[in-house]
Amino acid sequence: MPTILITGFGPFPGAPYNPTVKLVRALARLRRPVLADARIVTHIFTTSYAAVDRDLPALIAQHRPDALLMFGLHGRAKAIRIETRARNALALLPDASGKVLRRGVIAAGAPSAKCMPMPAQRLLAAARAAQVPAVLSRDAGRYLCNYLCWRAVDSGVRLAVFVHVPKVARLARPLGSRTASFSVRPRESGGPDRKALGSRFRGNERRTGLRSGRTTSRKKFTAADLARAGEKVLVALNAAVNRT
Repeated sequence: MPTILITGFGPFPGAPYNPTVKLVRALARLRRPVLADARIVTHIFTTSYAAVDRDLPALIAQHRPDALLMFGLHGRAKAIRIETRARNALALLPDASGKVLRRGVIAAGAPSAKCMPMPAQRLLAAARAAQVPAVLSRDAGRYLCNYLCWRAVDSGVRLAVFVHVPKVARLARPLGSRTASFSVRPRESGGPDRKALGSRFRGNERRTGLRSGRTTSRKKFTAADLARAGEKVLVALNAAVNRT
């Protein structure tokens, strides 16, 4: 049985609410036939360099995951961003503990970037199948998200995926739902009508820019958007684990 470790981050300076916490918990509750063969383990990192350095090796040693699925908040993102590279760079910004790493790079003498080991195009297609804008990104930034990407590549885990999510409209009503809950109901339990959702979405393609690749005019993401996209990416990653 393959093991997938799913992680998120807690709050950090400038972001008192981090939607990846609830997203990770929602994914842990998923019950899908296509995930029946997977063991899902979750963890929320305190947004600090010390927490990443301490917790990631311990989690890998304890659970021996076949894949990592990591989520982080990108405050300016207009789309789901699947990061394809980890950069050997550090920003002069404090983490949640107030610590600043002033050396400028993660590892002196190492390459300027490393590729994330993952089937990028398949994961991109999966995210877009959730009817939200999604892109591949070559720049994970220079903060904790990028730092975790770098450490994940160095960990030797077979597949390592990092997904940056946008801010969410916490009080907005998602399509087909009366609340902005992260709960993802099984398909057979009478959840939102997928055909109706698809029809309404296609009618808004021009505004959202999904068909053309433009994402700047889309309305703010909702919790339900992130839940759908996270589920699709998780299912695609599990399929990739089973193929390798």
